Amino acid sequence: MLISSAHAQTAAGSTEQQVLGFLPIILMFVVLYFLMIRPQMKRAKEHRTMLEGLKKGDEVVTAGGVIGRVTKVGEAFVSLDIGKRGEDSLEIHVQKSAVQTLLPNGTIKAI
Repeated sequence: MLISSAHAQTAAGSTEQQVLGFLPIILMFVVLYFLMIRPQMKRAKEHRTMLEGLKKGDEVVTAGGVIGRVTKVGEAFVSLDIGKRGEDSLEIHVQKSAVQTLLPNGTIKAI
């Protein structure tokens, strides 16, 4: 005969080889978790804690770069005193989530 008989081969390889094939993908996910996802979750938790602890008299910076002193804290909004216009003080209302940074007391006078 001109055609030799075919030899049986394993279908997809052993399970060890299959697990080793997925190992790089699993390692990439672990690295992604520790370098990107976990630090982002930590920052979000710190921001949420800072917003819950806001009180009257705190000095803050908003996401838009406005610096002001908290005059009233509501459920979703915060009132900020951002300066004086004549004898009247300027007060704006921003969403609580727009407060980005809590400044040390006395920072506004130093600026």
